[in-house]
Amino acid sequence: MLMSAVIFGIKLNCILQIRLCPFARRASRLLKPVLIPIMTIDPVLVLAPIFLTTELLSLALCMALASLRRSGLPGVRQWLLANIAVVVYLPLLGLRGMIPDCISIVAANGILALSVALYYAGCAHFLGRPPRWNWLLGGALLQVLAVSYWRYGDNNLPMRVMAISAYSAVVCTATAWLMLKHYRGRRGSVHYRLLTGLACIFALSQLARSIYFYTLHPAPTSIMLASGWNIVLLCLGAAIMPALSMSAVLMLHESLQTEAENAANRDFMTGALSRKHLFTIGQQQILHAAASHQPLTLLLIDLDHFKTINDTFGHAAGDEVLRAFADMVHGHLRGRDALGRLGGEEFAILLPEATVEAGWQVAERLRQHAQQHLVSSSFGDCRYSISIGVAGWHGGESFDQLCRRADQALYEAKNNGRNRVHVSPVGVVPVAVAG
Repeated sequence: MLMSAVIFGIKLNCILQIRLCPFARRASRLLKPVLIPIMTIDPVLVLAPIFLTTELLSLALCMALASLRRSGLPGVRQWLLANIAVVVYLPLLGLRGMIPDCISIVAANGILALSVALYYAGCAHFLGRPPRWNWLLGGALLQVLAVSYWRYGDNNLPMRVMAISAYSAVVCTATAWLMLKHYRGRRGSVHYRLLTGLACIFALSQLARSIYFYTLHPAPTSIMLASGWNIVLLCLGAAIMPALSMSAVLMLHESLQTEAENAANRDFMTGALSRKHLFTIGQQQILHAAASHQPLTLLLIDLDHFKTINDTFGHAAGDEVLRAFADMVHGHLRGRDALGRLGGEEFAILLPEATVEAGWQVAERLRQHAQQHLVSSSFGDCRYSISIGVAGWHGGESFDQLCRRADQALYEAKNNGRNRVHVSPVGVVPVAVAG
């Protein structure tokens, strides 16, 4: 029974195929004139809304960057000019055929090259690096000359596109390299990674466009120009400046946020941590020490007879001494150590993963350098000394309790003649007295 059903199905299928085959052939002949235009992409219909969107995005970014000019951050001016150039470039490109080619082709692509150069210059200024204008403008000029020759000397579209794409690819590659080598912000920053990654992607897309048009040389057909590959590469090219500029705006925002955090968390005069932020870090270090069973040592430092310095040389001289002292201390600390200013002439140093003995050695070294430190400025020459109290953290102890023990040790150092290091009585390290 089953075998009979299978044979019947096979026969029915063959009959249907034979009878429907002429109909399918006739339908194919009828639909062929309709299907061919559908399979060919009209670049104008695809690119017009994309270029219009790019124009609007560039205008919005111009306004955003213009609002950031008051921030004083480097690079804003160059990034703003780069987007203004894109705003000028796109209408000139869109008017091709209605205005002379010297404007819609040569001048427009020259403005585009200038935009790319300005963007790189903005990145260089932001990172504190020279923009190398001679290379940037020299390359842009070569592109303009190449475009001019392959329009008026030898009208060759693929070579024009290759010249334009090659310059953009080189500058995007240079931008990515600049960010990788000289970025000094947080390496884990999403904005830094985004800008670097986008620069690499756009460099590869422009290189691919150059190679694609090289394969079309010498005379591309309209179907080749309307191919999906060319449309995709054109869309990527249109997205270069808005995407990179948005990444730049995000980096500027991050920089402003970092400045605000530093203003809140650091003493503006000495660069040391504020009292509040030092206590926050101290509590975090207590938790870390308890979890990891690592030692933690606190140093409290007071500049001896600081009032005498102010009375003798003036308050400006006292401020200069505080700055010089903080700079000297920063030069002797590890990256994970924290220097904070508690107020006036009193400072504190947190030494994670340092025993009391190691903390005493750091304190003694700082005391000796302070004693030999000569601060010279317009007020004259000034010397100073410091007294230091050292306390090591013990399990179950809060940061406030650790500070009280270090403060008691500092009081003992000052009470016993100043210019000395005293360790909290719990420690077993001897007291160091100036010779």
